[in-house]
Amino acid sequence: MKYLLLVPDGMADEPQEGLNGKTPLEAARTPNFDSLAQRGTVGMVHVTPAGMYPGSDAANMSLLGYDPTLHYTGRGPVEAAAMGIPMDPRDVAFRCSLVTTDGKSMLDYSSGHVATQDARALIELAASKLLGPRLNLFPGISYRHILLWNDGPTEVQTHPPHENMGRPLEEILPTGEQESRLRQLVWDSLDLLSNHPYNRRRRDEGKPEANTLWPWGQGRAPHLESFALRRGRTGAVITGVDVIRGLGRLAGLEVVDVPGATGYFDTDYAAKARYALAAFDRHDFVWVHVESPDEAGHLGDLDEKIKAIEAIDRDVLGPIVEGLRRLDDCRILVVPDHATPIRTRGHLEGPVPYLLFDSTSMRAGKVPFDERAAHERVPRIEEGFRLIDELFGSKRAS
Repeated sequence: MKYLLLVPDGMADEPQEGLNGKTPLEAARTPNFDSLAQRGTVGMVHVTPAGMYPGSDAANMSLLGYDPTLHYTGRGPVEAAAMGIPMDPRDVAFRCSLVTTDGKSMLDYSSGHVATQDARALIELAASKLLGPRLNLFPGISYRHILLWNDGPTEVQTHPPHENMGRPLEEILPTGEQESRLRQLVWDSLDLLSNHPYNRRRRDEGKPEANTLWPWGQGRAPHLESFALRRGRTGAVITGVDVIRGLGRLAGLEVVDVPGATGYFDTDYAAKARYALAAFDRHDFVWVHVESPDEAGHLGDLDEKIKAIEAIDRDVLGPIVEGLRRLDDCRILVVPDHATPIRTRGHLEGPVPYLLFDSTSMRAGKVPFDERAAHERVPRIEEGFRLIDELFGSKRAS
């Protein structure tokens, strides 16, 4: 038996006036989702515990079967694990985004999706000029970087930039333990980076600058029991996003490097399917994560969200289902980690639909795989970390 967990990040949404009251998932052409729903089970699940921010880090930890209330420490240390950055028990890792501000407001959480080579030059400059004792800055991909602080603060409130586009900086600057030092890093980075030739050129071209360091998502290194020990099966993860790679490494999964997997609209969907099928030759479990619907939600781009959903159905799920049909019996779980509504451009707490299919046990499914399931009599799972038990047909501790 082979087991697939497919996570279209942020795919769930709200009814859209421009779609005659349909959600993007409901309006998209998804013949493969539809086919599995007609022969499987559709339900609703609260992926992230109530009261916890429904970030992709905590949400995907939950979908992998680990209770975030017990294991989640912050986004920074998960992404540090993805980058292979060793953490001392006293270290605190911050996700350090390279963002666009004008000194007053958060303008762009990704600096116009700054190219990795351009971001690296800016991060290396900041690391050489701005850091004090016990602080280290590690360049990552595009706008995503890591600030490591030995004996750093954990009792500080920080804010993810992608959730606060357009807000005044004074409302979202760090508050609490060591807030003055973190704020100083923000202002000093703006002074330093604004004058860099790259940003002067971007200003001249009318494009978003990469001019401010924004630390958030801090925490100490989490410890996760091996997925293989918990489930009795080895597994692999396919993703273009550091936070998912980090969770995979922490859980002991094989992290598969897929050329062309960018975590954006230009990702190579078909390559993800090919590499997932190849991973099934080595493992019984494969976790495929696709970021593009979430990016569309954050941009408020309805057309791109529908295109992303259709591409996942056509180019990821379709080929994997066909390949598994030739390979072995399978169980498939498709579930977004959270909603990222076009209206709010941020993550939304609340239940999302899931789809469970078993090739050995066909059902006569009558509920479509979309948000309409919330109004039907369907299975409802209140603790998201238990959903994976449905995939494996087993019960495990948190």
